[in-house]
Amino acid sequence: MAKVLMKGNEAIGEAAIRAGCLNYFAYPITPQSEVAEYLAKRLPEVNGVFLQGESEVAVGYMIFGAAACGERVMTTSSSPGVSLMSEAISYIAGARCPAVFVNIVRGGPGLGGILPSQGDYFQATKGGGHGDYHMLVMAPDGVQEAVEMTMRAFPLAEKYRGPVMIMGDGLIGQMMEPVEFPDNLYTPPTNKDEWATTGMDRRNSRKKNIVKSLYLDPAILNSHNMLLKSQYDQMKREEVRFEPYNIDGEYKALVVSYGTMSRVCKTAIDNMKTEGFEVAMIRPQTLFPFPEKAIHEAAAKESCQCVVSIEMSMGQMVEDVDRSVKGQKPVTWFGQCGGEVPTPEAVMEHVRSLV
Repeated sequence: MAKVLMKGNEAIGEAAIRAGCLNYFAYPITPQSEVAEYLAKRLPEVNGVFLQGESEVAVGYMIFGAAACGERVMTTSSSPGVSLMSEAISYIAGARCPAVFVNIVRGGPGLGGILPSQGDYFQATKGGGHGDYHMLVMAPDGVQEAVEMTMRAFPLAEKYRGPVMIMGDGLIGQMMEPVEFPDNLYTPPTNKDEWATTGMDRRNSRKKNIVKSLYLDPAILNSHNMLLKSQYDQMKREEVRFEPYNIDGEYKALVVSYGTMSRVCKTAIDNMKTEGFEVAMIRPQTLFPFPEKAIHEAAAKESCQCVVSIEMSMGQMVEDVDRSVKGQKPVTWFGQCGGEVPTPEAVMEHVRSLV
């Protein structure tokens, strides 16, 4: 299929349709509002449903309702909007319903600003809402990968019966790049009749499917949480994704970076390579589960003197990087937030200062 030039937000919307998602509920917030604008036009063309909720709180529970019925459903939002959905996300995780959330991150805390940020890392990877739960979190580095991850998100949500998040940033949502929509990433739903509230007559079953997250018996709640934990452990075994960059051979420093920031780091690494200064990078494509083993092994190389987590935040992923390195080498953070993306020159200067 030929490539087409699309804005990131619009490409995410188209990818969701091609993944079989015909249910989209959302509330506008910059810098992701073009997803809703695009799907408001496209979904009626494919007999889909778009409904703008009265708030992000309402949208969260619209998602819960559609997911409980076994429908492929998605919402998109940006930072404060996702905060308002966090209660519903916890309910969805507790009730074991598949749903896809896209966060095109803006600056914070508070209202912050509308320019790109990675300041929602904690919110995405450490729960965000109440209780013991995780989302599978994927982080694209551009529009093409945003398309591919969006299409993968739906079968992954159904596999683990829980929320999956695509975490981009304002730059990925607003930039235009050539993209290709791979047909082979579509996977139809499989086991929803086993749990979804689709109606006993339609399923020709005498068994009621009850979707809930309330367990008043402590022993039953504990068992339920242990089941969720077993799924998160399975994610760690089967779903870790990362890109190694310049990892073969000897290098003085290891960079860990994701999303838009990783593209800047690649330019910096290429520039330093021409100067004879070798630097490697691990780019997490899944933020949960995190590529702990890959980072640990890359940091263990004898030539590597230090590890630096480079982020568009005040240092959030660095905690997971430090946990992965396990004291083998010193781990530091470098970054910027507020909407300014560190330049390749700034990255180069900082990395050189470490060794």
